[in-house]
Amino acid sequence: MKPVRVGICGLGTVGGGTFNVLTRNADDIERRAGRPIVIEQVAYRTPNPECDLTGIASTADVFEVATNPDIDVLVELIGGYDVARELVLTAIEHGKHVVTANKALIAVHGNEIFAAAHEKGVIVAFEAAVAGGIPVIKSLREGLGANRIEWVAGIINGTGNYILTHMRDEGRAFEDVLAEAQALGYAEADPTFDVEGIDAAHKLTILASIAYGVPLQFEKAYTEGISRVTAEDVEQADNLGYVIKHLGISKRTEQGLELRVHPTLIPKERLLANVHGVKNAIAVMGDAVGPTLYYGAGAGAEPTASAVVADLLDVARDIATDHHYRVPYLAFSGISEDVSQLPIMPMEEITTAYYLRLLAVDRPGVLARVATILSEQGISIEALIQKEATEGELVPIILMTHRTREQHMNEAIRQIEAMADIAGPVTRIRVESLDEQE
Repeated sequence: MKPVRVGICGLGTVGGGTFNVLTRNADDIERRAGRPIVIEQVAYRTPNPECDLTGIASTADVFEVATNPDIDVLVELIGGYDVARELVLTAIEHGKHVVTANKALIAVHGNEIFAAAHEKGVIVAFEAAVAGGIPVIKSLREGLGANRIEWVAGIINGTGNYILTHMRDEGRAFEDVLAEAQALGYAEADPTFDVEGIDAAHKLTILASIAYGVPLQFEKAYTEGISRVTAEDVEQADNLGYVIKHLGISKRTEQGLELRVHPTLIPKERLLANVHGVKNAIAVMGDAVGPTLYYGAGAGAEPTASAVVADLLDVARDIATDHHYRVPYLAFSGISEDVSQLPIMPMEEITTAYYLRLLAVDRPGVLARVATILSEQGISIEALIQKEATEGELVPIILMTHRTREQHMNEAIRQIEAMADIAGPVTRIRVESLDEQE
């Protein structure tokens, strides 16, 4: 069979890994695909010393690859939004299939890209866009195709998980561990996308769209980072039998779909609670299969390249198939009426349990007033920790509540922070059991 000719745009960490996996494992890849997958051209701004480009056409212009008539598949690994969008749409317009690892591109521009690809009858594959080398997209889209997905919850950013792991294991402050992560290359010089949850929200948007058959709606995802989590919060969570993880959570409810990223207390015995360091893990609850877990390397040159090359294998197998018979980009052939009626719920309507930490003057009546405010909002207390202090001193109070609506908790926190005996803002972290019976 004719070779599938590939053009790789971007020769950085993932691009270099993809190049090397394709060349090193060429024989096995050909046997799996049923035809050779050949690198025809590479576009890059900076050479990668790990890649031997002998005999391969190179260019500094990525659009030269997108318009090259000898290219069957464009592999977009340049990252970012605007140039990547233009590059992918240009490639599609020229009849090329596309493989990308760009979660931001898919989460923000995916609806437009998939519509253009459908019109042209070409494939857009993006397994590497979520959780690096973990084949969670293929599992959701195909392996769990018989299931009604109830919820998806995952650790989908390795930087945040590295920070929270070391805060717990070593009792260190967020800023200290972040600096270490930057020195080790796990965090960028500007870590905002990682520690404030934007990267995870991109990935969760994609997972939710595939899980429920709804359009990509990144702009509706609730996003909260971990920069306000303290070593004391981590310690108190441990005392209460919980671990703090930065989770992306999406649930199907009668009111709509939840789409949220935030620090979360989960019970120590849950599998997600025991995912450490830079590893990723995604738990998926299906009505037929029950709970499943997908764990592994969420980033890195060759783990991510593993997913990129797996997509190239799928393209090579499906390239001659009528596009009406291929697996749909987002798993569903169309938006069914019942699913289309499911809106993304505002965070104020979400129901969950809460961990609260407040600094109060140790004076009679303060705790009673806090309990009254919570009670007036219909919030009941499940657990309470108050350290001893001399009367008049500031003392931390730790509260765990039962499940309540976010709107009610927001109002309770507003009133508590207005109390004269409360110093500073109230720390609020949501609590999820992730129980397979939920």
